[in-house]
Amino acid sequence: MTTLFTAASLLDADGRRDGWVLVDGDRITATGQTGVDAPPIATNTVDLSGRTLTPGFIDLHGHGGGGAAFDNGADEIAAALAVHRAHGTTRSVISLVANPMADVQASLKLVASLAETDPLIVGSHLEGPFLAIGRRGAHSPEFLSEPDPEIVDRLLEAGRGAIRQVTIAPELPGAIDAIRRFVAAGVVVAVGHTEADEKVAREAFDAGATLVTHVFNAMPGIHHRDPGPIAAAFDDDRVSLELVVDGVHVHPSVVQMTFRAAPHRVVLVTDAMAAAGGDDGYYQLGSLNVDVRGGIAHLSGTETIAGSTLTQDAALRTAVTVAGVTETAAIEALTLTPACVLGREHEWGRLAPGYAADLVVLDADWQVKQVWAAGAEVAR
Repeated sequence: MTTLFTAASLLDADGRRDGWVLVDGDRITATGQTGVDAPPIATNTVDLSGRTLTPGFIDLHGHGGGGAAFDNGADEIAAALAVHRAHGTTRSVISLVANPMADVQASLKLVASLAETDPLIVGSHLEGPFLAIGRRGAHSPEFLSEPDPEIVDRLLEAGRGAIRQVTIAPELPGAIDAIRRFVAAGVVVAVGHTEADEKVAREAFDAGATLVTHVFNAMPGIHHRDPGPIAAAFDDDRVSLELVVDGVHVHPSVVQMTFRAAPHRVVLVTDAMAAAGGDDGYYQLGSLNVDVRGGIAHLSGTETIAGSTLTQDAALRTAVTVAGVTETAAIEALTLTPACVLGREHEWGRLAPGYAADLVVLDADWQVKQVWAAGAEVAR
């Protein structure tokens, strides 16, 4: 069965143009410009007059939503993903916080099994346990560890080839060797939750790390005599930068600066916890209690930010309407750039023949109206 999306304003990393998109099964098979290329006849036609069509959003870093957490089993993973898919996220990396090693291994095995049957689940992200204790954020200190080879091998074995990303503080003993081991296993390594200086960060990037976990958060800031890991990342074209654009984690002026200083290397992530798409109240993130007030999550009794309540469509709106990021750059940061990080840029992130039929329909206010993932419409 084929579906033709007509009269749309197409928007992806190549910019905006009026056109149509033909989908057959789970793939885009043809595209064209309105008034230039005659659209083919299809089984179904969807008229998108007045609407914008973009590729599906890809979230490299999220922990839950809709009251459910990714660390809490298959049912909660499904519930949280349903919320994010309705908000335009069509491919998700399942992020796991620091927990007892047996629990982390069980979660890795579960995500690997789910990814075998659900192509929208990309794999897992180990945000712990290899974090600096002083920059741990919302991770339990008792579950943090140094990345010794035995632990690395146990995690890789449990992940069964489905670990897509791991966050490492590169100053920890054994971290540089661990980065090389993970990279050799096909895992994207991110520098984050770190006290690293510029020299150590550059060593990590030379060892194969290609990402920074929520840049600016849980790491030293830029100092003119001690530039730290942020400056090292900005200066290295091999490195992409996760950015949480919720108006809380990073000031809008800094969001704008990041897009200007690192073009085509910014990845908008949610870092969402269970309250995303839900109400204020009390939640858990791993073993820690979280208090959500006014949509802002803090570890209970502290001022420590505990993830976000963000969905990717809200990140898009904030980036464009508050931070002044261009629409093309913001869409690229939700689609093609994360696909590049994962090595999937030839199949995800563009409105072009051969790419996945992951599509998001937006109105003039950047609100999601319809979503298709792998060619199937997502329930809202």
